[in-house]
Amino acid sequence: MFIPAKVKHRKHHKGRRRNVRKGSLRLATTKLDVSFGSYGLKAKEGAWVTSRQIEAARRAMTRFIKRGGKVWIRIFPDKSITNHGNESVMGGGKGAVDHYVAVVRAGTVMFEMDGVTEEVAREAMGLASYKLPMKTRFVSKQ
Repeated sequence: MFIPAKVKHRKHHKGRRRNVRKGSLRLATTKLDVSFGSYGLKAKEGAWVTSRQIEAARRAMTRFIKRGGKVWIRIFPDKSITNHGNESVMGGGKGAVDHYVAVVRAGTVMFEMDGVTEEVAREAMGLASYKLPMKTRFVSKQ
C-alpha cells in the first residue's frame, strides 16, 4: 500500500469537499491528459481515494493484463485522515492518523497503461473503476 515515507506535518486539516456540497464542481488543473502511456482512466467527479482503493485498482489491472503491459499510477495518497474512536468524550485532542487518501478532482487522469491493445486496456480499466469511489471514463492519447 502507498503511504508517505516522511511528512512535514503529521495531521492535516479536513478541508472542504466542494464538489459534494451545494453542487458546485471544482475541476482539476493538473494531470489532465494522458502523458506516459497510451490509455488512461480519468475521474468524472471528485473524491478521496484511499491507498487501499488505489492498490485494489492496480491489482485488478495488472492481473487482467497478465503483467503484460506497463501501468502508471498518477495519484498518491499524501493526506492523512485521523480517527478518534467511538464514544470518546469531548476534548483530548485530535485522534491518531488512521489512513491516507489522495484528493482527486474531476478531470484528473489517475491511471495510465501501455503495451496492450485498446480492448484489453478498456476492460482492465473497467475492472479498476469498480474499485474506485467515483465515476470514471476511459481515455486514449489521440
